[in-house]
Amino acid sequence: MKQGLVLDKVVLLGRTFDEYIRYFALDPDALGGQAILDVAAGVSSFCAEAAQRGLNTTALDLIYERSLEEIEARCQPDLDHVLNAIRGLSTYRWGFYQSPDRLRGYRERAYQTFLADYRAHRGSRYQSGKLPHLPFRDRQFDLTLVSYLLFVYEDQLDYAFHKQSLLEIMRVTRGEARLYPLVSCEARRCCHLDALKSDPELRHLRLEEVPTDFEFLANSNSFLKVQHGQSETPVA
Repeated sequence: MKQGLVLDKVVLLGRTFDEYIRYFALDPDALGGQAILDVAAGVSSFCAEAAQRGLNTTALDLIYERSLEEIEARCQPDLDHVLNAIRGLSTYRWGFYQSPDRLRGYRERAYQTFLADYRAHRGSRYQSGKLPHLPFRDRQFDLTLVSYLLFVYEDQLDYAFHKQSLLEIMRVTRGEARLYPLVSCEARRCCHLDALKSDPELRHLRLEEVPTDFEFLANSNSFLKVQHGQSETPVA
């Protein structure tokens, strides 16, 4: 029997700029001048808040094919569904959020900030698309972030999808990518991770697990940093 959150689809849960900083161990002051891509951004407010700080950020998600009204209609039901499902589960650590009600506050603030920004910037800094094919040119971004898609949905996204997605992410990234978390909804290390690290077709990439001081889903206190190998010729 599964011990963690059971999802039959990818849900729309928004996360804030501050949460991204914690997930990916980012230094906000070091992000200036970088082109940043948030893949599978959903209704997170990272892009909106980053833009308010003068950062060059693009958000990508298939949901951006839909109207503001269609997206808004899903936000609260998806949030209610997840909050009801995780109450009492042993696979969560409440040190940061403290309670489901406080977590709800983060999630509502994120999607409300997103919706306001999406209304104004749909089609510019919000681009429709999905892995494993990204609508961007080679090495377009300095930093690519992916949260709560790869690894966590291991039951729905197979190894081939993870591998193709990683290759595509690094095609559009000239600097590095960071992916979080590295565990499934069951709070177990994703079964695809070690295979990716040893795959000979990925040997031109450097994959490093980096500790972070954030943990909500149990064992989610690390992210995957992916960089191009030093043997590759840099692209100007």
